[in-house]
Amino acid sequence: MALPLKTADASQTEDFESDSKIVKFVVLKKHEEQDATQEHELASFEETMLPHMDAAHNLAKWLLRNEEDAQDVVQEAYLRAFKSFGGFHGSNGRAWLLTIVRNTSYTLLKKNKAVDLTTPFDEEVRATGHESAGPVTILEHAEDTELIRGAVDELPAEFREILILRHQEDLSYKEIGEILKVPTGTVMSRLARARAKLREYLATRIGKEI
Repeated sequence: MALPLKTADASQTEDFESDSKIVKFVVLKKHEEQDATQEHELASFEETMLPHMDAAHNLAKWLLRNEEDAQDVVQEAYLRAFKSFGGFHGSNGRAWLLTIVRNTSYTLLKKNKAVDLTTPFDEEVRATGHESAGPVTILEHAEDTELIRGAVDELPAEFREILILRHQEDLSYKEIGEILKVPTGTVMSRLARARAKLREYLATRIGKEI
């Protein structure tokens, strides 16, 4: 199922651009406190990590469901990434950065005692009580971006993140597994459950509208 969730209004775009400048300023400010010989490390960090800021912001916002919290988490994640950059020897900077964003987001969720980190889920999709909202009806509404955004927003964090990483960021199962620290098979299983749960939510929402 396609997830056309990347739309953003002008104010969101402006907020993100502002956040990008703030993150870079904070990193530079921290760097100024260090020895000038680290200029090469900073340049390498910027080249490797700053291009993934949109992905970092996107994941944080979907996990936290709050723009201000997302911006704070992105800034904190970039600072953590910069401090740990000397230990980064891989080629996939996006997956490495998103791992830090995810961990930082979950720390905040746990601090705020969020109750939607995980959810019990039966392999068989439960009946929604709206039989009229069948597969064809759901597909007809699949292009309704706001409908899908609302349905994804209601999912537990573990389902939101895997849908976003797979369908918005277009990460491979292997990359997602690296971020979530789970085997590829678990990624595939959890993604299937997330999609099924999303269809259930959509069927319920559409059933209420028709």
